[in-house]
Amino acid sequence: MKHILLTIALTAMILAPVSQVNADGSAANVVSVTSELKANPVLTSPDGRLVVSFDLADTESPTYSVQYDGKQMLEPSPIGIMLDMGAKPTLEGLPQGREAGWGDFTRGLKIVSINDTDEETAYELTRIKQASVCHAYIKRIIELTNEAKQTVFFEFRVSDNDIAIRYNVPEGRFRRSTRVLYENTGFRFPDGTTTFLTPQSDAMIGWQRSKPSYEEGYSNDGEMNVASQYGHGYTFPCLFHVGDRGWVLVSETGVDSRYCGSRLSDCVDNTYKVSFPLPDENNGNGTVSPAMRLPGSTPWRTITVGSDLKPIVETTVPWDHVEPLYETSHDYRFGRSAWSWIVWMDASCNWDDQVKYIDMAAEMHFEYILIDAGWDQNIGYEKMEELIKYANSKNVDVFLWYSSSGNWNDIIQSPINRMDNSIVRKKEMAWLEKVGVKGIKVDFWGGDKQQTMQLYEEVLSDADDHGLMVIFHGCTIPRGWERMYPNYVGSEAVLASENMSFGQGACNEEAFKATLHPFIRNTVGCMEFGGCFMNRVLNRANGGRGSRLVTGPVFQCCTEILFQNPIQNIAICPNNLSDAPALCMEWLKTVPTTWQQTRFIDGYPGKYIVLARQDLQGKWHVAAVNATDAPLTLNLDLSFLGAGQAQCYSDSAGPDFANPSLTELKIRDGKKCKLTVVPNGGVIVEK
Repeated sequence: MKHILLTIALTAMILAPVSQVNADGSAANVVSVTSELKANPVLTSPDGRLVVSFDLADTESPTYSVQYDGKQMLEPSPIGIMLDMGAKPTLEGLPQGREAGWGDFTRGLKIVSINDTDEETAYELTRIKQASVCHAYIKRIIELTNEAKQTVFFEFRVSDNDIAIRYNVPEGRFRRSTRVLYENTGFRFPDGTTTFLTPQSDAMIGWQRSKPSYEEGYSNDGEMNVASQYGHGYTFPCLFHVGDRGWVLVSETGVDSRYCGSRLSDCVDNTYKVSFPLPDENNGNGTVSPAMRLPGSTPWRTITVGSDLKPIVETTVPWDHVEPLYETSHDYRFGRSAWSWIVWMDASCNWDDQVKYIDMAAEMHFEYILIDAGWDQNIGYEKMEELIKYANSKNVDVFLWYSSSGNWNDIIQSPINRMDNSIVRKKEMAWLEKVGVKGIKVDFWGGDKQQTMQLYEEVLSDADDHGLMVIFHGCTIPRGWERMYPNYVGSEAVLASENMSFGQGACNEEAFKATLHPFIRNTVGCMEFGGCFMNRVLNRANGGRGSRLVTGPVFQCCTEILFQNPIQNIAICPNNLSDAPALCMEWLKTVPTTWQQTRFIDGYPGKYIVLARQDLQGKWHVAAVNATDAPLTLNLDLSFLGAGQAQCYSDSAGPDFANPSLTELKIRDGKKCKLTVVPNGGVIVEK
């Protein structure tokens, strides 16, 4: 473990050991701080490249700032929290209300103690980008008091490229619970920073008033200090390009039933602040301000920093500082799934069409089939039991679709009113377990309030009791959920494949968006995109009128590597067994969905991406896609594959990318490999 570097003008302070218990109940070795201690202690990462500086005490606005390799990545940024901890006016000597800072931890703070420790966490998790993680970091807990002599702990965890920040609130003398009125946590970027952001939508708009659902577009090297599309700021994650200094990714993790999901505000003076949900979310139900029992902690605000994009793509910070919330007795199996709705749409939810898809899944060696909305009406519960038995006879297991229901949208797709009520939900899940269903997809959520987070957690917990995996659609992003909930397997929370079936515009932008997601949305959690089309026209006839693919079949296969999710719902159709390129269909029979490690090789958001993932058997899969309008020639260091022959799948230029090829690529020690990727095309290298 590397020694902590603490630059606090040691000659100017006197330290004396005291005994202390952290807000989370753990023991801490703390040093008391005399009045001579300067208010700007510095915290340096284990490798010395990432530096966090503080200006906390006796200031009107406490701040922190971030440097990487000596370059300013975040300028002095606000920090602090406002709590509802109003005084009891009958108690002698205490302030009347909040005039003297009662519950206010955003100004006039005094440092009481600083506790620094070297820490390391290790865990195994096959549902994320790295199956085995060993994460070293330095933990600093700063104890502060406000003008009302109340205490809060600012906790920072700093590793080589990541910063995690939260507030720990101890029990008060008169309060055992509190509300968080707002956070003053902010991120102030240097001039010239450009943005890759997606806006927070209005509440109660969109399909059957089901938004927000994290399904908006992204800026591409956008400007700061401009209003967001809806005027409500931006949903996490948020990527910033700090010119030639490097990159910063801002997000959050560790959100469960004890808090709400947050977002970033619109930018003012280069500064974005943490903001809570909109009052109108979930049809106005639920509070905006999260409540917590004391002692309690907020979720983590995370900052990933790098001179290039490698730390952004490879970060594991969403999972490094969370813990499993319950143990499972089930051995969940991941893999690929057939899915009729994405191309054949609502009309395909009938017995005959689902049999066709089950047969296709069996021929493709897929582990699952997802039967989407309307199954309860078009097939029925009794016949569904027969259909599940038929699928199982073909070695195919079943996921079933549900609406989240409730009074927060006008959704009519069924089954409805099964997942929002605990009594009905438990009965439904008992039936699902009895008939052998292995998972559920729950759709249309529409909010980030604490009340909604409680329902996410209840669905997950109840589902695990019955051996069910859970996919969420029309939903929020996961926030460390892969590690927190053992049966969680993915969230949409992106403009996903369905939009391509709905209109040509999404097809035209497919390559552009595919080169964004590995840097932004998918780097913080599982992304259930549901793509990989082999129809050239996205309708049942695979012809005539309809949205038309403008990307190649190898490009489509690349998305199975680029878009990480342990259950991949793949958009192929039964007709593709005879009309799609055979080499791509054969490749889909064996593509893995869980990974041992992930490696960023090259790319730029919105232009191109080259990403490598190693499967659990040790085989490497390298995917490259090109969103530019010209052929892209890359000289890549692929020496990590090992010397020898690799297989190389490539899209060809020309109408409909009609002739994808499979060739051999020779990997030589110390030599770079030359790959050419056609516009809207892809290349896969495997060894």
